[in-house]
Amino acid sequence: MFKLFKKNKSEEIVAPATGQLIKIESVSDDVFSQKMMGDGFAVDPVHNDIVSPVAGVVSTVFPTKHAIGITTEKGLEVLVHMGLDTVELNGEPFDMLVESGNHVEPNTPLAIMDIDKVKAGGKGTTIVIVYTNMDKIDSVPIVSPQYVDHGDAVGTLTYQKG
Repeated sequence: MFKLFKKNKSEEIVAPATGQLIKIESVSDDVFSQKMMGDGFAVDPVHNDIVSPVAGVVSTVFPTKHAIGITTEKGLEVLVHMGLDTVELNGEPFDMLVESGNHVEPNTPLAIMDIDKVKAGGKGTTIVIVYTNMDKIDSVPIVSPQYVDHGDAVGTLTYQKG
């Protein structure tokens, strides 16, 4: 009975990097573009600074430093994946600014990705944001390709009721 009064909670998502905002379907990696890991969006960065797209707790910093997991207050798992196939670079182009257990807010610096080193390694520089447990979400932001600065609003996602 009381569930009738519970409302969906929404959360603003911000750009993790400065550059061209693109739809996840446009990412040149099938794992992401076909949403095998979940829905989301991406940014083709022009600067090395990577920031948090959401508020939450850093749940994972991958040993190869190419990705960071953040869990929001509502239990949504957000993957910040830096570059394409960059796991093969063994952390070389990444300087981590957070560690597991750190609380982050939107626009909190997460890492510095040396774009030139990623390119020199023959890898793509696209930053992909993936919501990996889609069962927590009712709707995701509709991304309009455009130039963004890190911390700019990308849109609002809505959590499931309850």
